[in-house]
Amino acid sequence: MGSGNAIRGSRVGAGPMGEAERGEAAPRVKVAFWCANLHETRPSFASDAAIPEFWDCPRCGFPAGQDQDNPPAPPRNEPYKTHLAYVKERRSDADGAQILAEALERLRNARPLY
Repeated sequence: MGSGNAIRGSRVGAGPMGEAERGEAAPRVKVAFWCANLHETRPSFASDAAIPEFWDCPRCGFPAGQDQDNPPAPPRNEPYKTHLAYVKERRSDADGAQILAEALERLRNARPLY
């Protein structure tokens, strides 16, 4: 057993690990993107890769585009809706009262009389 200080998979005098083992890096190009908060980010891409239309801003998370004067709009955050809110979008209060009255009538008729 060793002292635990050695890097696993290496030996003394092995030389630097990296570029020589991986090969040459592809030619790169940096592209500027701006978000609605005017944060600029410059990710690099392989020169022959397709550049995406949008990029997520690493500072605020908004979408960023390549046109500094016309960045994409931030996404709209829809508030959380409960099941009841969705039901109220489809039914009026009068519909709800009628459905409740029908359900109560069925319950009253279904229970045994003691």
